[in-house]
Amino acid sequence: MYRRAFLTAGAMAALLPGAARAAEAFEVTRSRKEWRAMLTDAEYRVMRDEGTERAFSSPLNAITDKGTYHCKGCDQALYPSDTKFKSGTGWPSFWAPLEDAVGTKPDPGLFGTRTEVHCDRCGSHMGHVFQDGPEPTGQRWCMNGVAMYFAPSAGGAKVVG
Repeated sequence: MYRRAFLTAGAMAALLPGAARAAEAFEVTRSRKEWRAMLTDAEYRVMRDEGTERAFSSPLNAITDKGTYHCKGCDQALYPSDTKFKSGTGWPSFWAPLEDAVGTKPDPGLFGTRTEVHCDRCGSHMGHVFQDGPEPTGQRWCMNGVAMYFAPSAGGAKVVG
C-alpha cells in the first residue's frame, strides 16, 4: 500500500508543471495571474510550465553580436555572448552561464533524467544543460530563446527571443 501511494504521489508531481519550483523561494515572485499578464502564451508555457519552444524558432539563434542574454521574467543577466556557440540543435546554446545567474535541478522523464536550468532570481525555466558541449567546460547550456532577450554591449537595439 505504501509503495502505491509513493508511486502515485511521484507520478502526480512529475505531471504538475512547476511543482518542484513551488517549494523554492526566489527573490522575484509573482502570482500566476501576474505572470500571465506579463508573458505571452508561448513565454508562459516555457518559463512557468517548463515547456520547450520549437527548434530553430528563436531569432536569438542568429545573433553573433557582443552583449548579454537576460531573463525575460526578471531582467537578470544570464549568459555572456562570448560563451555562445552554434550547437546545431536549434536552440541558443552556451558553454557557461554567468556566475550566480542560474540554478539547476534534476528533471526526470521517460528517457532518463536531464538537468533543468532556471533563472536563480525568479525561477523561470530556461532550458537544460548537457555534458556534450565544447571546451573549456564540455557543457551545452541549451536555452529556450523565448525565455530570454539579448542586450547588445554598445548602442544596438534589444532583441527579444
